[in-house]
Amino acid sequence: MATMDDFRKLDIRVGKIMEVEDYPQARKPSYKMRIDFGSEIGIKQSIGQFTHYTKEELKNRLIAGVVNLPPFQIGPIFSEALTLGFPDEQGKAILVVPDKIVPLGGKLF
Repeated sequence: MATMDDFRKLDIRVGKIMEVEDYPQARKPSYKMRIDFGSEIGIKQSIGQFTHYTKEELKNRLIAGVVNLPPFQIGPIFSEALTLGFPDEQGKAILVVPDKIVPLGGKLF
């Protein structure tokens, strides 16, 4: 079982998706996204299976992401942040998003 200390190790921040591209090199349909996590963290690359959203729907959207995991390889490139989501009834990834406008880089507490 995870402890509160384990949870506190995760750095979950608000980011804004700046760029979205198809990423056919992944095993499952995915997008390559560049996400701005504010001045403290900066821009990070994330690979996510959010392809039931259009690229236009994702661009400029606020999201929640884990920014302090080691980069992990998906296909030939590395994902530097984990964009958070939940599966819907069909198993499609639904973004975790703030329900109000919050500053980029805001940390989950």
